[in-house]
Amino acid sequence: MSRRRALLASLLPLLLLAAGCGSQRQSHAAAKPGAGASPPAAAPADPRPAPPVGARGGGGAPPPLDPHDVYAADRPGLLSPAARSFPSRVYVPNSASNTVDVIDPKSYKVVDHFPVGGLPQHIVPAYDLRRLWVTNDLGNSLTPVDPATGRPGTPVPVEDPYNLYFTPDGRFAIVVAERLHRLDFRDARTMRLRRSLTVPCAGVDHMDFSADGRHALVSCEFSATMLWVDVPGQRVTSTLTLRPGAMPQDVKLSPDGRTFYVADQTAGGLYLIDASRPRVERFLATGAGAHGLYVSRDSRYLYVSNRRGGSVSVVSFAGQRVARTWVIPGGGSPDMGGVSADGKVLWLTGRYNAEVYALDTASGRLLARIPVGSGPHGLCVYPQPGRYSLGHTGVFR
Repeated sequence: MSRRRALLASLLPLLLLAAGCGSQRQSHAAAKPGAGASPPAAAPADPRPAPPVGARGGGGAPPPLDPHDVYAADRPGLLSPAARSFPSRVYVPNSASNTVDVIDPKSYKVVDHFPVGGLPQHIVPAYDLRRLWVTNDLGNSLTPVDPATGRPGTPVPVEDPYNLYFTPDGRFAIVVAERLHRLDFRDARTMRLRRSLTVPCAGVDHMDFSADGRHALVSCEFSATMLWVDVPGQRVTSTLTLRPGAMPQDVKLSPDGRTFYVADQTAGGLYLIDASRPRVERFLATGAGAHGLYVSRDSRYLYVSNRRGGSVSVVSFAGQRVARTWVIPGGGSPDMGGVSADGKVLWLTGRYNAEVYALDTASGRLLARIPVGSGPHGLCVYPQPGRYSLGHTGVFR
């Protein structure tokens, strides 16, 4: 290991204590692109004809099961045939340990553990639900995981994969290359690069898609801005500036498809943004360090992790208000996660506490506090109901 890489590795635990979702990512902004990449490996075979390099597209979403609810396919019991046989597990990327812990949600115990590439940020279900991807940000690679066995495969070289999404038609993966200021459109199965879109902001991080799949609202953490992306055209069409000092994080579309909710960790709440055009309708305070956003299985509530507040706000979609707040006993740093397939448990990482929280969604009671590796970030509960995955830690429709 070079002196530079060794120094970086030694600093990672300290950097995890810094405020902001991007504290770790700022630490690797000066790293040489491509440094630490995993050895080249054969990508999974793709039986479809490859589109020509530079070809655009990716717009259009399959029609929802309910025209009034984009999450209608996410109800308990609606596991896709592609995922129905997979054992229920919680996959936890430990950013400062360069490892993944696997939790059995029935016993609340870690049942497996394996190394991955440098600075794993999120664990992302593939569009077709047949594999998971670990985004090794500093490792410049994606590690595939077989949900049938829970075991990792051969890493696929990919530049700067902080986060990963999929276009609603399933044609493209979108690698969020934060350090490189890019959204890289890649073949959704082989991960072969098709087009790089340079973005006019710093800290490009999270996104969600409009109900028709033709637009994406993308957060830029270090620029206090949101990008409006034409998905079929693979281009930024407008920029929305938020309040000074804003640090937008996760993005989630409302069930009726009319409003995007955007977490702002410095303002401690949510921007409600018109989903037909990028304008802020209002701001809703939740708690300190508002960060991750997760929809309840009945599409009635949005769970908001308040990382600095050690709490979770339960927001009513119908009333656009905070219905209740759950405080983690003894404090914590709830970050990213997901909802169990039956909707009864909300799973979140404790980013600065090397632990995972399991919360009862009926009462907010803490069911378990599970020790894991250092710097746990975007955990994935899998499998979950849904016809296809839009990426991140599990956005299903």
